[in-house]
Amino acid sequence: MTINIKGKLLDLSPPKIMGILNVTPDSFYDGGKYNSEKKILDQVEKMINDGADIIDVGGYSSRPGAKQVKLEDEIKRVVPVIKLIKNKFSETVISVDTFRSKVAQKAVDSGASVVNDISAGELDPDMFKCIAELNVPYILMHMIGNPENMQDKPTYKHVVNEIVKNLSEKIFLAREAGIMDVIIDPGFGFGKTLNHNYEILNNLSFFKELECPILVGVSRKSMIYKLLGNEPENALNGTTCLNTVSVLSGANILRVHDVKEAKEVVELTNFLKKNT
Repeated sequence: MTINIKGKLLDLSPPKIMGILNVTPDSFYDGGKYNSEKKILDQVEKMINDGADIIDVGGYSSRPGAKQVKLEDEIKRVVPVIKLIKNKFSETVISVDTFRSKVAQKAVDSGASVVNDISAGELDPDMFKCIAELNVPYILMHMIGNPENMQDKPTYKHVVNEIVKNLSEKIFLAREAGIMDVIIDPGFGFGKTLNHNYEILNNLSFFKELECPILVGVSRKSMIYKLLGNEPENALNGTTCLNTVSVLSGANILRVHDVKEAKEVVELTNFLKKNT
């Protein structure tokens, strides 16, 4: 399975690692850490050296209850960072984590080559058209509502079936709009309870029926640390455990804070599969 990155095919077998770079003051784990050019470049260099295949730049915190960010502020946060990374690491694949088409447009113009949309087009009716015109891979994530209200008693009759149905409809609309490369993300923690998250993970292989690459983002999330009774800072071991389950269940991309550990998951599980 491959995706087209500006004319170059990125093979997703074995799975690839997407390193998270939040340039926000309020992200749940690393908010405010990367607030200077040196810190940004040092972190990106570390992630690349540790094995990151994609750097995901986000300027709008999507943690539960996150406050809204003005369009102009999001652009000011992500565009200079993308230019900075592209200038220093020209061959690095950069994705932009945004649900706004105007941010996506400016980010791709500045050097990004993937758009990661937590709303799958729900929060911006112009997003599908924009992505088709940009001709870049598009990550569709399932979410109920928006970051401010998504955890207000999310309910489903059959969580896996409902998410698969929703993503299937989104894939159809994306194809109709002319988007060539679609990646799906079931949206762990976005409008789901703890039990929902683990039911999705336990049935992750079912999402392969949609015939799109699968991205999994569980890194240091509350589905880990709340269950274990600790904090995000102590959730690396749990993250590695769930990343391993994800890869064995068919994940093609792991979105993570800790690249080195995720890369080891991929190397070990890949060797395991070759020797079964």
